[in-house]
Amino acid sequence: MAETSNPAETSSAPAPSLWADLRAALRGTGADYTRIPLNRAVLLLAVPMLMELVLESTFAVVDIFFVAQLGASAVATVGLTETYLFLLYSVAMGLAMAVTAVVARRIGERRGEEAALSAVQAIALAVLVSLPFAAAGIVWAQDLLRLMGGDAWVVEQGYRYMQWMLGGNTVILLLFVINAVFRGAGDAAAAMRVLWVANALNIVLDPILIFGFGPVPALGVEGAAIATNLGRGAGVLMQLWILARGSEHLRIARASLRWDGATLLNIARTSLGGIGQMIIGMTAWIFLMRILASVSTEAVAGATIAMRIMMFTLMPAWGMSNAAATLVGQNLGAGEPGRAEAAVWRIGWMNMAFTLAVSVGFFVWHDPIVGLFTDDAAVIAIGGEWLSILAYSYFVYGWWMVSVQAFNGAGDTLTPTWINLVFFWLIQIPLSWVLALPMGWAHSGVFWGVFVSETAVGLFTLWLFSRGRWKTARV
Repeated sequence: MAETSNPAETSSAPAPSLWADLRAALRGTGADYTRIPLNRAVLLLAVPMLMELVLESTFAVVDIFFVAQLGASAVATVGLTETYLFLLYSVAMGLAMAVTAVVARRIGERRGEEAALSAVQAIALAVLVSLPFAAAGIVWAQDLLRLMGGDAWVVEQGYRYMQWMLGGNTVILLLFVINAVFRGAGDAAAAMRVLWVANALNIVLDPILIFGFGPVPALGVEGAAIATNLGRGAGVLMQLWILARGSEHLRIARASLRWDGATLLNIARTSLGGIGQMIIGMTAWIFLMRILASVSTEAVAGATIAMRIMMFTLMPAWGMSNAAATLVGQNLGAGEPGRAEAAVWRIGWMNMAFTLAVSVGFFVWHDPIVGLFTDDAAVIAIGGEWLSILAYSYFVYGWWMVSVQAFNGAGDTLTPTWINLVFFWLIQIPLSWVLALPMGWAHSGVFWGVFVSETAVGLFTLWLFSRGRWKTARV
């Protein structure tokens, strides 16, 4: 369990040096995040969470870098498969939001045994949820790609990529959910180390399985999916080992290895809002990809590469936002709502500064950045155009992410769901379709539709957070 000390002891203890805190953040610490100075709490949580998601985004960029060398159809295979994986990610992220909120609240309330029991129920729920996705991906891969408008090569050659990715989705769900357990408990360094192992293995296996090496045959785009499954599978095994051994704040004892319907239902109920907000956002992306597929394969490929770049650059901001979720959950559990709010504002300013810096890079070097992944001039032009449009309001994303995670960390997952419903389904999809097809703007119409809707949703969510009703949420 966490180190505990009374406030007097905390305030009189000598302040650790920045270097000592950085080492502690990467190594893991038993510090009580509801009592130590807020700047130190942010640092200890944000550094490993930032590193965790930088590694996750590195995986996405490395993956598309190798696949892009196989041609636009191979990239389109990845992009169209990810439209379905986004549905899976929405479930995984929704579960992760609930798990982080519940575990963080129990840790803040000093109820470690219940936090461990919640972790076990979350793992069981993740396995159950993964089964229908696996069946659909294995049996109907070609039909699903055809439904999304994939060309002949995508349907006839790329379907094996989808079979592996959806068929092996259990490791994706478990990786998300168990790392959410670590984050909620305050064991961000453990989540970071897991992704070090998973992504390092994937990076090594990607070129070997895609292009072949020695006795290993060249498997093409299918090899990328196999590498992903092997890397993430190794990460899950490592997660289970850490839980059994015990981390700084949480250990799964034998008494916790049981079915608890009430706890499982609480997690499932809390996750519904998170799953809903992610499904709304992810299905909006599916419709956008379908619109782009009506334009050209190059439009899908350019948007896919631009999205991977966007994911890579936003992952540090997501890491900071995840730190906010943990701090909100634990401090609300400890009866410190003012401290929870202060953490969110502090992290929000950090996120804005970071995303402003990234937007400058997008505005100045948009085409060369996309050109790192492909030499197709049409794909470069389309992907570069999206990055240049994003540059105008990228800083809003930083505020949007941290304010959304404040709601989720408090356990109020329904509010962001309704926000997403309005801004993504009722504004983004119709606007993008009208601009792209009836008005003839093609892919540019989609990009400007995204710009308008996501800038608006960011500003509105921040305003709603400032009203403070999230402080009364119960989980």
